[in-house]
Amino acid sequence: MAKNQSVKGNFNYNNIEKKDKNFMYKNLRRSNCYNCNFSNSNFNFASFRGAHFKSCDFSKCTFTWAELIGTNLKGSNLKFAKFENTVFDGVNLDGADFKDAEFKNTIFLSTNTEKAENLNLNDPGIKIFNEMPQIDISEELRTSVINSMENKYVKESRVLDTKDGSLNLLNLMILLENFNEETLIKGLNIIGNELDKEFCTLSYIIKFIEKC
Repeated sequence: MAKNQSVKGNFNYNNIEKKDKNFMYKNLRRSNCYNCNFSNSNFNFASFRGAHFKSCDFSKCTFTWAELIGTNLKGSNLKFAKFENTVFDGVNLDGADFKDAEFKNTIFLSTNTEKAENLNLNDPGIKIFNEMPQIDISEELRTSVINSMENKYVKESRVLDTKDGSLNLLNLMILLENFNEETLIKGLNIIGNELDKEFCTLSYIIKFIEKC
């Protein structure tokens, strides 16, 4: 099946072998794959927003700073996978097998984990939020976030807002775990004026601010 060209980098594959590959920084938005073998591959800093990877093999894959938002992983194999600073947001985990997977600072938001297999929710590397966390932010920070989204690349990335137009408070919480408010406000103001390339995960903003 040919690739769908509507989103740069996405996949439309059935029954293929893609193991031992490097997919770092890939924007896999709206990809559609079934019964594919991606075992032992690198998905660090990749976005799976709105993607379907049903019955796929992700055993021994790495997902550092990966974002799985509205992703369908039904029936997929995630055994021995490694997750660090990974976000699962509204993900279908029906039958997904996490046997011997490793977690470090991994978040499950609005995701039904009951039908996942071998997922230990008591793992200290896992945080569970049934709904978007509510955090108090200053008006100055709120303004800087809104202003930064006037940058077309920030807006198109969808990392600072939600589909209903609200601020993404989970990602703001993560940003505030990495920066104090003064540094974050300064960085977002610079981002609004200077960021000039496409990106797809929150990790890019974090790295940008670190260099400011």
